[in-house]
Amino acid sequence: MSLLPFFAADLHIDEPTAGHAISAYALGVVLGAPLIAVLGARFARRTQLLALMAVFAIGNGLTALAPGFGWMIAARFLSGLPHGAYFGIAALVAASLVPTDRRSRAVGQVMLGLTVATIIGVPMANWIGQAVGWRASFGLVSVLALLTVLLCALFAPRDQAGRSDPLRELGALKSGRVWITLAIGAIGFGGMFAVYTYLATTLIEVTRVSPSVIPFFLAIFGVGATLGNLFVPRFADRALMPTAGVILLFSAVTLLLFPLAAHNPWLLAADVFAIGTGVSIGAILQTRLMDVAGEAQALAAALNHSAFNTANALGPFLGGLAIREGLGWTSTGPVGAALALLGFLIWIVAWRDARTAAMTTASGAGAAPPKNAPTPPAPAPRSRSDAGREPVA
Repeated sequence: MSLLPFFAADLHIDEPTAGHAISAYALGVVLGAPLIAVLGARFARRTQLLALMAVFAIGNGLTALAPGFGWMIAARFLSGLPHGAYFGIAALVAASLVPTDRRSRAVGQVMLGLTVATIIGVPMANWIGQAVGWRASFGLVSVLALLTVLLCALFAPRDQAGRSDPLRELGALKSGRVWITLAIGAIGFGGMFAVYTYLATTLIEVTRVSPSVIPFFLAIFGVGATLGNLFVPRFADRALMPTAGVILLFSAVTLLLFPLAAHNPWLLAADVFAIGTGVSIGAILQTRLMDVAGEAQALAAALNHSAFNTANALGPFLGGLAIREGLGWTSTGPVGAALALLGFLIWIVAWRDARTAAMTTASGAGAAPPKNAPTPPAPAPRSRSDAGREPVA
């Protein structure tokens, strides 16, 4: 996004047309995530991580070399294909390396790659685009992807192929709980994108700051997202669904405050930081999908990123409609709050379902044995001579 003005000018197209390159990447994520998760079900997770990141490196390398906009569209689509599947599988690998009560924290640490990118990657890409050219920025991303392939080869745990079956993965699509969880992210998370997409223009037109300080506000958002991913999952490990509900309500409040804070740069910085912390819901919903997807873990994990890229399309679209109708640049805040509240309403449905399932499980575990069930034999008494001995295997 931060390179759009540079490649638009270089390829001799207007900026709205150049935005199709961003849409092409998002479309690649939405389509690639479930498709690759199903097709790769028979392969080891480590192998998938290496292959997906290699494709990501190739796609960004081709972007840097694109001779025209048509080739760039194709390269961006190719780059987006492995995105969702890679993060989904990486989250599963991370969750498998820690105890059950630390899964949300492990997934949150994986997502730190995305949030740190908003602090360092976005300003750096913009700076390189101005100093050297937009092609150099995409070339650097390709080099970093190749480095990631090397790091995965060195440190990703080895596992065996054949963990899952493609048809079994598709079984996740039959689960209403999976779809409800995905809907929470696709709608509730859209509010953040509604504000973030138009933040730079709001800073110039409403807050009246110099364009040179825009990267500072983008970095503030990234710091909030990073700290949110570090600390909020700790609460989710203790109370998963309640934490998700609180984050949605918190996001709605911070987005409602956006129009009030937009006229003061210091208040806006604080509000942007708070909005950024709402990114942590991504790790929470990823963990929820692990709980409800059964044996279709890879597909559900990948679909989570399809849902968030749906939010990435929905939020800016609705925010743009409000701006186009003359409601002002800050109208993205109330639009985003409405999406967060709608996500909260969907969360209520999921939360009630989770409570019902928990109560059913608890009542089943505490049910009395059948009347005709045999009584287990009492353990044989131990003599004093056996008191200090360990049982023999």
